[in-house]
Amino acid sequence: MSHLVSAAQLIHLQRAAEHGTGPAVRLLDVRWRLDRPEGRPDYVRAHLPGAVYVDLEHELAHRREPQDGRHPLPDRDELHRAVRRWGLNDGDIVVAYDDNRSVPAARLWWLLRRAGVDARVLDGGIRLWASEGLPLEEGDVRPAPGSITLVTDDDFEALTIGEVDSFSERGVLLDVRTPEQYSGAQLGTDPVGGHVPGAVNLPAMATVAGDGRFQHPDVLRRIFATAGIAAGSDVAVYCSSGVAAMHSALALAHAGIRARVYPGSWSQWANTRGKRVAVGILPSGQVTTI
Repeated sequence: MSHLVSAAQLIHLQRAAEHGTGPAVRLLDVRWRLDRPEGRPDYVRAHLPGAVYVDLEHELAHRREPQDGRHPLPDRDELHRAVRRWGLNDGDIVVAYDDNRSVPAARLWWLLRRAGVDARVLDGGIRLWASEGLPLEEGDVRPAPGSITLVTDDDFEALTIGEVDSFSERGVLLDVRTPEQYSGAQLGTDPVGGHVPGAVNLPAMATVAGDGRFQHPDVLRRIFATAGIAAGSDVAVYCSSGVAAMHSALALAHAGIRARVYPGSWSQWANTRGKRVAVGILPSGQVTTI
């Protein structure tokens, strides 16, 4: 099952669906940025024909307490209602896209794959689509409610904060934030800076080419090898709040490497008393306790 599709592959899937030789294709627009989380205005101005807007902050996360992190996973029932609201049915191929190097689209990809849905990401997103002169439309798409039933795919495993504590003792715990965030030089919005002791730093954007597409799988495997990761490695990924981590999980999947995700990420870890924090450029670093 593919994880990424090119513009040409998406058009082929859509034509097969139109001719009755392939499953229905549903497009989901997940435009979102940290500094501009509301992507609907951009969506209304221009989106891929037939695409439905997905609100990452309210449909792909469930805000609770600071100790849960900034983007906790949505409850199962919440996600089930959302996917039906987007018009999804059993057997559909879902293609997600954005304008932010596939970071928010990867969040949707991971959540849907974990729920047993054939979800893929449009490599290069709406920017590459538009640059190739392919059609866009204005307005808001309101689909008829779908009837999809969600299941569970154990290959897409979410780690709890307790499971992260000792993960680096048996596998590679990957911190995909910037080097400044990892070292603690840049605090951000959390009360403390640094990283989970033992975590290895490999920024998420190292896996993306200049045009916003993911690097070739061979290139990705070489990149991940610098962090001690190879096929068969036991890998878990975290970021600031659980969004970019899923982008790196997608990059790993594209390279043929399975990874777990810690959704709470640093925004949960840094808000939990008793957790150890390392600062500096080394995985062990200088360790203190919150």
